[in-house]
Order: sequence, then C-alpha cells, then structure tokens
Amino acid sequence: MTAAPATPVLSAIVVNWNTRRMTLDCLRSIEDDCAAIGHETIVIDNASTDGSPDAIAGAFPNARIIRNAANLGFARANNQGIAAARGRYLALINSDVIVLPGCIAEMIRELEDHADIGLISPRILDSRRRLQPNCLRFPGYWNRACETTGLAKAFPQIEFLGDTHVSERRHDRTRDVDILTGCFWVARAEAVARVGPLDENFFMYGEDMDWCRRFRSGGWRVVFHPAGSAIHFGGASSSTQQTRFFIELQKSILRYWRKHHGRIGWLYCAAMIALHQVLRLGAGAVSYALRPSRRGDIRNKLRRSAACLAWLAGARSTQTG
Repeated sequence: MTAAPATPVLSAIVVNWNTRRMTLDCLRSIEDDCAAIGHETIVIDNASTDGSPDAIAGAFPNARIIRNAANLGFARANNQGIAAARGRYLALINSDVIVLPGCIAEMIRELEDHADIGLISPRILDSRRRLQPNCLRFPGYWNRACETTGLAKAFPQIEFLGDTHVSERRHDRTRDVDILTGCFWVARAEAVARVGPLDENFFMYGEDMDWCRRFRSGGWRVVFHPAGSAIHFGGASSSTQQTRFFIELQKSILRYWRKHHGRIGWLYCAAMIALHQVLRLGAGAVSYALRPSRRGDIRNKLRRSAACLAWLAGARSTQTG
C-alpha cells in the first residue's frame, strides 16, 4: 500500500493567460525560493493561445496544470487553484512576478509567529527595483471625492485629503493594513476556509479589495511585511487591450461599491467615475492642443475616457431604470 503524500507547507498558485515567458520566469523564481520548503505548484491556464501550458509542463513536470477551455478570469481561476491546494499556506502569485530569495520563507515565518494573521504580502518592487506601493485604504465616500477632484494628487502630503493609496513612507515596516493589492498574497488556508474564496463576480480587479475586507470582517489580520521582496512587472495580460481592461476596472470598482455600500453607494461611485472621466477629457483636450509631440498617447487616453463614459451611461440606466 502506497503511503499518502505528506501535506505540503505551501501551495503556490499561479494563473496564466498568454504570458508564457513571464510565467516560466515566475515559476522558476518560486521553485528557487522554495527549494527548502515542502511545497506544491499549481498553474491555472485560462485558455492561452501562446503555447504556455505545454511549455510549463515541459519545464516544470511536477507542477499541476489546470487547463481551462475559456478565460474564466482572475478570481475564478485562482479559486480553482485554492480548491486543488493541500498546503497550510496558499501563495497566490501573479504570473508577472519574480519572487526574490528568502521572500516566501519570511512570509511563512511571520504567519507561524502570529496565528491571527490571515493574509500577508511582501514588499513589491517595480522592474527598476523601486518600491511599488501595494497597501491601500478601503474606498469610502470622502477619499473617492478627493481622488476624483484631484485634491489627493494636488496635496499628497496631507493625509486627510488622500485617496485610497497609502504613502511610500508607510511601507517602511511590518504593519496591519486595510487592503493588499493582489499581485502576491500568502494566505493561511484555515482563514480562507472560514472567509471563503475570492468572489467570482469580480472577473478581474476589485477582488483584492473585497477579499481583504472579508478577512478583516472575519477577525483576521491583513499584514504588509517588507522583510521579503518580489518584483512585479505589471500589466502583462492587459497591455494589449488597455481600453477593455480599463472599463473592466471601473466595473469592478462599481461592483465593490454595490456589494459593500448598497445602491446609493453604487450611484455615488458611478457619479464620481463620470466626473473624473469628464475632467480627464477636458484636461486631455487642452494637452492635445498644447503638446503635439504626445498626441498619440493623449488620443488613446481620450478614447479610453470616452469609451468609459459610453459604457457607464448604459450601466447607470440599468441601475436607475
């Protein structure tokens, strides 16, 4: 009789959608960092057409690959990985992330030292090794207004006028936060079992705000721990379809407001998004006239704002009709 395999300490979960090279680099960094940690690697492929699944299977024969017939989105695909995972800790890592040495061990150490932490994330760096802030405040009526009107950008040193972003200077030490952006999480499996998986109504974007809120509401700490680091390149899947993914972001923001602030909150947020896009169109038109060398980039942003307003008009009619 064959003995059952030992329960791994960690289950690393990576969702791939047409990011073959980056996913291979991500998985290699995970394997290197987890060499001394009992772990399993689960890759969920969302119907890639770039040969990713076969390349991953060839390079990482021990990885489990779930091949979806369609792009199921970020939340649903990660939930497939969560359902298949056996580890005490679950690392949900974006395919465009490189895990730096010692990072995952440091996250696990902090989780084992503090049994009340449900979700933790390391320091995130951009491709030039500069800090990429990944801590946010919960969205609310006031900080949404500050973001829309530009007060947050005009007075970045005044915390009262801030938006949801937490300043770089507050990424200096381990601290409890409202939200950790979803490029790299390590979750306690016990906490996930109680809180529940990601909300699959969020196709992509927004699920991080919702999940962190549910962890906090369930009595679990959400912690930023800069003792470990990872590089996040960002936008790997969305860079070629910027307008589509920009609108998807607005959908997710509104879905979060509808879920946690009700219909009035949804209407308020929709009005703020509309106002913000109108202001962007006005500023963009001025820039287009005054900066001919950047007209190509400005034109794309104008189209994106116009497309968002057109979509929002239809979305509002369904809520108010």
